[in-house]
Amino acid sequence: MNRRPLLAALTVVTLLTAAVTAEAQVRQGAEPEDTSRQSAPEKIAAADNGPLLNLWGLDVLISTGGFGLGTFYRREFSADLYGFASFSVSEAKDEREFEIYDPYFQVSYVPGKLNRFLVLPLMVGVQYRLFREDIMDSFRPYINAAAGPTMIYMMPFVELTPNADGSVSGRQVEFFRSIGKGSPHYTAAAYVGFGANFGTDKTNVFGVNFRYYFAYVFNDGLPSLYDPGTGRVSAQKKDFGGFFITLNVGMGY
Repeated sequence: MNRRPLLAALTVVTLLTAAVTAEAQVRQGAEPEDTSRQSAPEKIAAADNGPLLNLWGLDVLISTGGFGLGTFYRREFSADLYGFASFSVSEAKDEREFEIYDPYFQVSYVPGKLNRFLVLPLMVGVQYRLFREDIMDSFRPYINAAAGPTMIYMMPFVELTPNADGSVSGRQVEFFRSIGKGSPHYTAAAYVGFGANFGTDKTNVFGVNFRYYFAYVFNDGLPSLYDPGTGRVSAQKKDFGGFFITLNVGMGY
């Protein structure tokens, strides 16, 4: 079992807990604001932390397929409704592949793996804040959804060499060298999700988002595994979606 996503998820939870604790300490130590002279519209504006904001930031994506990085721009249309655009790059792998560790040579390898995949979606979506009037402003839950064009970049994991007995030998291709040997494939993708932002200052974004992506190629799929005995393709990958945990960090202006 690959434990990297689990460890990364635990790291995210630890960071969120530390952020909420620090925010609570700041709130306890701060002097209360005198709102007795504010009118009702002024109190509402203060609760919403001022004017509408533009925000930009970074996403860290974690899934069973690997890790990813992204960036986003978000525009606040109202206290509850936001629009955003995002771009990310993340790993994907065939669910049927498995990693073996060789303790003698102290290396790991994936038998039969033919290609690597990078998923690059360009998304446009909406985000809606939940329970604004019922929950303290330092915890802002929301739902979101997005869709857009997506490129699947396929790169060789091994180079196959035929042997005299009819079998093949596979030599692993170094990651950065395989980028130049790759080829793009285009499709569309979408996701739905829910999450929350933390902290009372909306100009500093820190939150987590749980998303499920839908991303498919519309043909027979892309070759992902091969038979080491014959060199023939033994599996094709069509589904490049799945569950993601996304850590969001950004700032507003």
